[in-house]
Amino acid sequence: MAINRIAIGTPGEASGPDAIRAAFAEFFSMVIFVFAGQGSGMAYGKLTGDGPATPSGLVAASLSHAFALFVAVSVGANVSGGHVNPAVTFGAFIGGNITLMRAILYWIAQLLGAVVACLLLKVSTGGMETAAFSLSYGVTPWNAVVFEIVMTFGLVYTVYATAVDPKKGDIGIIAPLAIGLIVGANILVGGAFDGASMNPAVSFGPAVVSWTWTNHWVYWVGPFIGAAIAAIVYDTIFIDSHGHEPLPSADF
Repeated sequence: MAINRIAIGTPGEASGPDAIRAAFAEFFSMVIFVFAGQGSGMAYGKLTGDGPATPSGLVAASLSHAFALFVAVSVGANVSGGHVNPAVTFGAFIGGNITLMRAILYWIAQLLGAVVACLLLKVSTGGMETAAFSLSYGVTPWNAVVFEIVMTFGLVYTVYATAVDPKKGDIGIIAPLAIGLIVGANILVGGAFDGASMNPAVSFGPAVVSWTWTNHWVYWVGPFIGAAIAAIVYDTIFIDSHGHEPLPSADF
């Protein structure tokens, strides 16, 4: 079972050259992803004079995040595995595919990358607000938690099926493409309700820069629960039944 393979690792592991390179890869991938994703929302606000959300704006957000994540995962895949998401890293940890020590290093890099991207956006746009994720009218925090659990489950399940599963074979760019597409599709579903984060770092960056923490916990609890469920379900049903092969720690 997946959780039987959870490994803590050693403190020295996080300071090894491979781990440091992987952390830098996560940092830069996150900068690329958040700058494009968050920046597209700021550009929409600029074009509309901070007008109300519209269906076209939701589609634009979906496309920008899907394209940017496709690129961010692709450029980091050969070095760090291209997690670009603390919830994905948590799912990999739960499945025994990455040690806790390396996971912590990834989380630090991912969070820093998101903050740096939002700071760059604030500077380059002349001080425009990097809006934090928030709940729409009528959506309770627990509604949003369920949204985040289900959407992140779909994301991490996709990661396992296309990038982690030892039986996946050589599928090239299919994994980053599928991962980008599921995020884009989920934004079309949940974007109007809670912003459809699925990624604690993506929520953390603008929260830090705007210093807005209302209901911020939702965007950690939901994704981490969804990631854990997806890792356990996929590993138990589809990987354990065929035997598990240890995978390199830098590539899930």
